[in-house]
Amino acid sequence: MSNISTDSVNPLIDRAAAAADAATHQAANAAQRGVTAMRDTSQRLLGRAQHAQETTVTYIRDEPVKAMLMAAAAGATLMALVGLLTRSRDR
Repeated sequence: MSNISTDSVNPLIDRAAAAADAATHQAANAAQRGVTAMRDTSQRLLGRAQHAQETTVTYIRDEPVKAMLMAAAAGATLMALVGLLTRSRDR
């Protein structure tokens, strides 16, 4: 059997525990930074989406005929693309 004393093992255990605590602290800090970054990004995206919505509503209110024509053109373009895609799959 080996003659390892608890006096020689305890400092190793203490250093391992300190290293584990430091790693846990670093991981918690990194997770918190990630959460903060995601929250900030989502708030910026929400602000941009609200601005786009307000701009769109204002444009539709100010130019209803142009807005309707653009929507019709966009719908026709989408339908043409869908038609092309479904035809190419059928062949």
